[in-house]
This record gives sequence, C-alpha cells and structure tokens, in this order.
Amino acid sequence: MTITTRFAPSPTGPLHLGHAYSALLAFDLARAQAGSFLLRIEDIDRSRARPEWETQIYDDLHWLGIDWQEPVMRQSDRLEIYSTAIQGLWDAGLLFACDCKRRDILEAASAPQEGGSPVVGPDGVVYPGTCRTKGLKFGEGALRLNMPKAVQMVEQSALQFVDDGRVVLFDKQDLLDSVGDIVLMRQDMGTSYHLSVVIDDAAQGVTLVSRGEDLREATKIHIVLQRLIDLPSPEYLHHKLIRDDAGKRLAKRDDARAIARYRSEGASAKDIRRWVGL
Repeated sequence: MTITTRFAPSPTGPLHLGHAYSALLAFDLARAQAGSFLLRIEDIDRSRARPEWETQIYDDLHWLGIDWQEPVMRQSDRLEIYSTAIQGLWDAGLLFACDCKRRDILEAASAPQEGGSPVVGPDGVVYPGTCRTKGLKFGEGALRLNMPKAVQMVEQSALQFVDDGRVVLFDKQDLLDSVGDIVLMRQDMGTSYHLSVVIDDAAQGVTLVSRGEDLREATKIHIVLQRLIDLPSPEYLHHKLIRDDAGKRLAKRDDARAIARYRSEGASAKDIRRWVGL
C-alpha cells in the first residue's frame, strides 16, 4: 500500500519550530517510501483564521523544502460535507443539543456527587451529561455526541488503533469516564476539529497521520467517529513535542520560535532541521 501523509495547520498564527518538525517528519516519511504528502488548511475557526497566515504557511513550507500535491484542501470549502455527517448522526439519535456554558460544565463536574474534582480529558473537562436528557432541539446549542449511546453501537474489538507500529487498545468505560460527550458541532463553526479531521483524512486517503503526542488521547475520539460514520482508520504516529528552554511546548503565540523570525535572522532550512532533530 502506498503511504499518504499530510500536514494540516490552522492559519491562526505563525508556524513555529513544532510545526516545522511535524511537517518535515510527514514529508520525509512520504518521500522515503515514494508516497504522497498532502497539505490541508484547517480554517473552520473563521473568527481567527487570516489569509495572511495562510499565505505565510505556504511560504514557510516552501522555504523548508517541502512541496505537496495540488489542490490544497481547505476546510472552509467543505462545510456542507460536515453538515451532512452531523445530520446523519442526529437522525441516528447519537447527538444532543447542549446550551451549557463553560462555567456551568465546570461547576457541575466539580459538584460533590461527581467526586469534587473534575476529570479532564482530550476535549477538556469531561462533560457531566447535563443536557443529555434535556430534549433541546437541533440548533438550540452546540451538538454533543451521546457517548453512552455511541459505545453501544461500537464493538469492543473495534476500539483500537496502530500507533508507531504498536496496537493500542482502549475500552468503552474509558470513553465514558475520560472522554465523555464531546462537542461535534459548535454554533459558530458548523463543525468541530474532531469531526472534520476524520472526514478529511478519509477523503484525502491519508494512510498515516503523524501528529504531536498531545493528541494521542484524542485519537480515541477519532476511532469512535470512524466506526460510527463507517470511515477507514489510518495508522498513527504520535511524535515528540518541540519545547522551549523551560520545557513548555510551543504555541502560536510564541513568536520567538516562529519560522519566519528565524528566517529573518538568517537561519537556513538545514538549521531548522538540525534544531528539531531531523
């Protein structure tokens, strides 16, 4: 099977050394096996996405020596596809509307009967199920996956994924306790990262997803969605994170590690490869 990898940045700020590592790793993996490397622009957050940041992404990647197959997939062009998937999950009774605010969720998850200390999962504080039986209509809030119903529809044997060549197993109770009813559609976006990423990886024929180890737990969510929507599961490689001198992982607000800044100071693409360990 021919390998297909991808790099999927959001145009909400400058690419930093962590992005360089992830993009170069995916590109190198595809090139080493005469496969395909794809670029996807994850711009569903229209309130933060900016054309100038998208242009900078292309410029920085070309400077690093990375090229990709055209055309580039842009998530903002695919909102109808996500909407169709959302409608299908709603019609199957797997979603419910939720009008809780973040403060409401935190207070409910911290209540004495919940153990006093909220559980934090891959999608933040694990939702305590407040609106699961509230009966809100489609459009009356964010749409959440009803995880108790979802796990009933997925075979235990299907809850696994390959990570760097090793099979990782997880169980239904883990999904209920440490993942919960994750958001699949926000009113201001029409979708969510979790839903759009599994649909797009399948549409692009991605066979290996290489991304930071901070997303390893989120992969459990993606496996469940792939089973519910009947999509193939790629293999995964959750790689190391590039951190600053204090050990903190880099973020887009960390302009001191931005690729554009290193370029302006005279660094070369080879310097970047060396600094990130490639």
